[in-house]
Amino acid sequence: MILSQYCDKLTTEMNWKKHRLELLKDPQVRKAWEENRLEYEIARAIIKARIEKGLTQGQLAKKLKTRQSVISRFENAGTVPSISFLKRLAQALDLNLSVQFK
Repeated sequence: MILSQYCDKLTTEMNWKKHRLELLKDPQVRKAWEENRLEYEIARAIIKARIEKGLTQGQLAKKLKTRQSVISRFENAGTVPSISFLKRLAQALDLNLSVQFK
């Protein structure tokens, strides 16, 4: 990644963090966030893993023998993936899948 792209990424992440903090001041937004946090974290983990492997949604879908729209729904937290799908995803990305209770 070239320096300008890295700086753009940091700026975007910083802006999102500030914006999220503002949004979470609203009790209704905070409640919705807390109720959907797991779905968001799963979506974020899928996006991060895919990007770190340098794949588009379409390329990942092809590796998984599914459609790009399926990957999109997971990444938008519109659908929660099954454990069997997460296992297939981990295998396609050459990663280990782990589940934690904290």
